[in-house]
Amino acid sequence: MPLDPAEIRELLIGAARQRTPLTYSQALFALGHSFTRPLMRQLCAAMDRIDEEGRLAGEPGLAVLVVRQSDGLPGQGWWVSRSHLADEMPGEWPLDWEGAEAKAYVALHQFLAFERWSAG
Repeated sequence: MPLDPAEIRELLIGAARQRTPLTYSQALFALGHSFTRPLMRQLCAAMDRIDEEGRLAGEPGLAVLVVRQSDGLPGQGWWVSRSHLADEMPGEWPLDWEGAEAKAYVALHQFLAFERWSAG
């Protein structure tokens, strides 16, 4: 059963309102599924579409709120799917997708999402 992008968007907006990132497993569980690689790929593809639609509407990204449990950062796919937008996204695009620069970049974009949706 395919994941519902509208339900995913609402889940992410709820996380933004609570100012709390979710792990990939937590996001899938909240959507009524156990973690599997195929479902994670579906989730990521849906989040990319959600973020692209949001970007065109002038909204900050939401997919940045879904992170790996191991280090609190989005997976490689998040970085790759947004690399062409690096010049348009606030903050200094990190040289590496892990480490202090990546954490600062993700924290900035999570903050932007928190501020947008916490305000109503």
